[in-house]
Amino acid sequence: MKTYKSRLGVGLAMMVLSVASHAQTSDVAALEARVAELEAMIKQLVSKDSEAESAPAAKPMPAKAPDKGVSGETHTYKFGGYLRLDAKFSDYSAGDLAPGSAGTQFYIPGTIPVGTGSGEGPDLNVDAKASRINFKSDHTLSSGDKVSTFLEMDFYLSPGGNERVSNSYNPRMRHAFVKYNDWLFGQTWSTFQDVSALPETFDFIGVPEGTTFMRQTMVRYTKGNWEFAAENPETTITPNGGGARIVSDDGAMPDLIARYTHRLNNGYIKVAGLARQLDYDIGGASDSESSLSLTVSGKHAIGNNGDDIRWMVTTGSGVGRYLGLNTANGAVIDSDGNLEAIDQTGWFVAYRHIWNKKWRSSFMYSALSIDNETDLTGTGVTKDVYSAHVNLLYEPIPKLTLGGEIMFAEREIESGLDGDMTRVILSAKYAF
Repeated sequence: MKTYKSRLGVGLAMMVLSVASHAQTSDVAALEARVAELEAMIKQLVSKDSEAESAPAAKPMPAKAPDKGVSGETHTYKFGGYLRLDAKFSDYSAGDLAPGSAGTQFYIPGTIPVGTGSGEGPDLNVDAKASRINFKSDHTLSSGDKVSTFLEMDFYLSPGGNERVSNSYNPRMRHAFVKYNDWLFGQTWSTFQDVSALPETFDFIGVPEGTTFMRQTMVRYTKGNWEFAAENPETTITPNGGGARIVSDDGAMPDLIARYTHRLNNGYIKVAGLARQLDYDIGGASDSESSLSLTVSGKHAIGNNGDDIRWMVTTGSGVGRYLGLNTANGAVIDSDGNLEAIDQTGWFVAYRHIWNKKWRSSFMYSALSIDNETDLTGTGVTKDVYSAHVNLLYEPIPKLTLGGEIMFAEREIESGLDGDMTRVILSAKYAF
């Protein structure tokens, strides 16, 4: 509106000057013609000014798209994780676990007490240790190269706190890696593990006796459906005749893993092979033993409502710490001081059912069988262990999950002694 008023003022001024000039140099007829021209211009300017006042306000121009950086580079950063509270009621048939021990925080098959004793009744353990935070960045460079980073921490199995006063716990590193195009460098899930096949469970791991579960440092190369990795070696050993686990970090060769993913219309199947060299050097005695292991896993959609089946089978000689949270060691020392690899097989199957948009459940069964040479290992080692789980999850709003899970697990050792555990978990989690 101000623009039109300015134009009107300027026009009037110019016309007045023109009329004044003509009044001195022209006759009356010419002067009348100029006045008529002035009136017509005034009417035209007033009409435009009126239209401008009645027109709706102009919409603001859209904001300029964010600058992608030098030569089209893009950089994104994301902070995430979740907050979680777990209450675990645990009842053991053959004795109780020490307060605060790892087995009270989540299910570890090898910690189930066995024997002729009895537990003192259900124990309650409540904590928020599963809460985690992570930071991720993704970068596409002007050269076309892609770089990403990931760092994640939680509060399980860490010192620095107790349940007497503050319940303060130190964070521990879960993942820390960088990816450059097809290469990965750092710590993350082992290439021998299929994370996508893990069941949805309130227990931290779920069905560990039948699950390959490992995070460690590595160098990994991915090409299409193939993955190849060299990962940190570590050998766990049973002394001759049995006894406390020996952890040997004497290996010179990395653990070598190759994995192939076969895509299906309703899911996938993964096949991974593990080649290891088991080593120890203790008190002047040393030996090494080669071992091979195989794991096959998959996930398959059932119907169109979100149901699925998840499964895994792992078997091998010397698979050790990669299976069942190290329920069995990789090798045992014989009477001559040589290593003998221990054979074991574990498996699980899980069915997830979607009841409706807010309710879902998983039904799980898992088992592990270990082929011990009792002349070497003794009879105090685990022979087999299994567990069954069922849960109910409720999602009242996106990212908030409430619910509960009940599980039963039983462990038997080579002497024939056994023990079982019944655990009920109530949980609340909000992801961000």
